[in-house]
Amino acid sequence: MPLLSRRALLRTAAAAAVTSAATVTALETGALPGRARIHKTLGLNGRDGVVPDVPAGLVVADTFASAARRTTVGYSVIYPHGVSPSAELPVVLVLHGRGGDHTSAVNDLGIDRYLTSAVQAGSPPFALATVDGGQANYWHERLTGDDPIVMLDQELLPLLAKRGLRTERYALLGWSMGGYGALLFAARDFLQREVPVDRTAVAVGALSPALWRHFGDAAPGAFDGAGDFGDNQVLGRRDDFKDVAVRIDCGRDDPFAGAAKDLRMELHAAGGEQAGAHTAGYWRRMLPDQLRFLGAKLAD
Repeated sequence: MPLLSRRALLRTAAAAAVTSAATVTALETGALPGRARIHKTLGLNGRDGVVPDVPAGLVVADTFASAARRTTVGYSVIYPHGVSPSAELPVVLVLHGRGGDHTSAVNDLGIDRYLTSAVQAGSPPFALATVDGGQANYWHERLTGDDPIVMLDQELLPLLAKRGLRTERYALLGWSMGGYGALLFAARDFLQREVPVDRTAVAVGALSPALWRHFGDAAPGAFDGAGDFGDNQVLGRRDDFKDVAVRIDCGRDDPFAGAAKDLRMELHAAGGEQAGAHTAGYWRRMLPDQLRFLGAKLAD
């Protein structure tokens, strides 16, 4: 086999380098699939968030019969460590992701310790309220009659007020399906702000919100048809968020990153796109920033 000349070797090496660079560019821009897998293999998705080593606050769990959801609903109220459940705190409604329930925020994310850590770092104290929204109904009214939006507004918030929490100005936080739900509820709340009400959403935080630009791209079962999708879209509703402070965070390798970026730019929202994927580790990493943001807005 004849030996390649030095010039031929250089040409071959240059061609390989160009091919390699083109492949990397195609992966990074999404023209070729597999970027998330490669980033994970190379450790480029960022560190997983570590639950703070601080005492957990009191978690008070209970149930109520929900007429809106046509079932018995579980909920939890989470307090910062050292704060009495009789304290009149503002509240953040926490909406779980697909397949979760009211226990997921503590069991999967350790949000009770993140709350204590946020208060210890200087955030004015506030409580978190989690609730069962249905495992895969995407936090909006369905043809089955299940209506978690009405449950949040007409059942959970009044119940929290009776427990002594301040609900005249509240915030929302959610991840994945719950991130979409939190944004949807904040936009829907705009309709109620058009008439005199005794409570209003002042801020919403969304982690990797499950957003699709088109019905055909949506997860199976997320909507009851194209009409349902259109009625419950949050993209293109900038005016409905005009009185709400919004923060949207999403990992760059998350399948929802593109739509999340579109909405963040549309609303001029806080947050950003960081190294990460659609994982609990990413959500834990971003929780301190989200809780700091929501605590500050509640205190304004």
